[in-house]
Amino acid sequence: MIQSEPQSTKRRMNVLHMDVISMKKELTARNITSKEITRLFIEHLQHVNPKVNCLVEDRFSEAMKEAEEADRLIQSGNALGRLAGIPISIKESFHVKGMKTTGGLKHRSHIAESADARVVEILRNEGAIILGKTNTPTLCFCQETDNKVYGTTNNPWDIDRTAGGSSGGEGALIALGGATAGIGSDIGGSIRFPAHFNGVIGFKSGNERIDDEGSYPEVVHRLQKRMLGIGPMVKSVRDARFIYKMIASHDYDSSVEMANYVIQTLPKNSYILSEIIENKIQKVIDFLNTKLQVATQIPPYFEESSLLWQEIMSIDGGKSTADAAGFTGIGNVLKNYLKEKLTGKSDYHHYMTWALIGASLFKPGRMRVAEIRRLIEEGDRQIKDYFDRRILILPVYHRTAPHHGDLYSEIFSIKKTFKKYMPFVAYANVWGLPSLTVPVGMDEDRLPMGIQLISNNGNEEALFQLGELIEREFGGYERCVLHDKEIYM
Repeated sequence: MIQSEPQSTKRRMNVLHMDVISMKKELTARNITSKEITRLFIEHLQHVNPKVNCLVEDRFSEAMKEAEEADRLIQSGNALGRLAGIPISIKESFHVKGMKTTGGLKHRSHIAESADARVVEILRNEGAIILGKTNTPTLCFCQETDNKVYGTTNNPWDIDRTAGGSSGGEGALIALGGATAGIGSDIGGSIRFPAHFNGVIGFKSGNERIDDEGSYPEVVHRLQKRMLGIGPMVKSVRDARFIYKMIASHDYDSSVEMANYVIQTLPKNSYILSEIIENKIQKVIDFLNTKLQVATQIPPYFEESSLLWQEIMSIDGGKSTADAAGFTGIGNVLKNYLKEKLTGKSDYHHYMTWALIGASLFKPGRMRVAEIRRLIEEGDRQIKDYFDRRILILPVYHRTAPHHGDLYSEIFSIKKTFKKYMPFVAYANVWGLPSLTVPVGMDEDRLPMGIQLISNNGNEEALFQLGELIEREFGGYERCVLHDKEIYM
């Protein structure tokens, strides 16, 4: 006879899988306390984090005190905020008062921040309880999560594989059910790579739709800033909408008629994709074709976007990033790169120094910068018209999570292989468009895969509605269970 699980184990499993809206209902109904769920998350993270290394700084003691206060307010009917008593996690690159924002740099590892980032302030004011901060690559400068302060974050589905980056720690933590929700940022796929590789929902906001004050390193160049998006990394599309509406700095339009939208995909075999990714996208398109208008076309400026992304990221030759890292010139960068490759004893991970060398090589000249500005101005007009009532469905990457180091080698090659592998994520960054990544299943190795939905700023609700439709049909988020011993009491 199969015995039923102990009630305490069932409760743990439910809490770890639960999304924000479900958790909020349970708290409001007083079926569970904030103190209880906060303790469950803390115990879970203490157990799984040594294997995955997603959480790099915790505030567990403070979180338990805040949970007790949240319970008191909930029980007295005085709880304020839409996230009252709900535990969340935050990407290391956002300032949290009293915590470090190292950027993966040893010389910043002793600095405690004196104020919250704007997005953190909003979430705190809504009653969220911050459990801790999650790992990033050095200065968020590549798509694999590794640095000299905190080390490597592993993909929980297969620890020999990458969790992506730069929000890799956040993606891995949410995949494990380590918090109810999290926050990431994206200037080159940094929310979408981890969402795809770890099997979570990720939403990259569009150009200037969320205040980036208190995000480190600060993005100052106007062309780079337009590429940056901040957004939720969560367990359901409804949570992505719920949290985005809280942190967005614009009026949110909920009035959408999906029947008026065209759903668009790229022509088949037009770009390199693994067979399983291509087949899954085709299944999604076949499903949507029974419900909505579906078309096949390459959107404006798609083929130019990878190069534009690389040139914009290299527009100052990487000087602002090198300055933040403490380098005194390209010679100093090269010296540290060689030292790290030869001895492993540099203070800087070779991912970052090699990327900085690439930025110096790919830096556009004065005339090319003027041409880029002209292209962006012209493209913005065309793309705004094109996506008026249109949603583009794209893969995130050509395959599921690669082994550690492989993703970096594919994107940061001197042979400019980024042109082959970056078009899917670069498009939304270059044109400052919102993008929602939704899990749509697993490959033969039980590695998650997601697709992204892209449209105009102002069409966020349409993205969420389409995302919910796909989520219902293809399963959405599935929590990763590391091994049988995860269930402990």
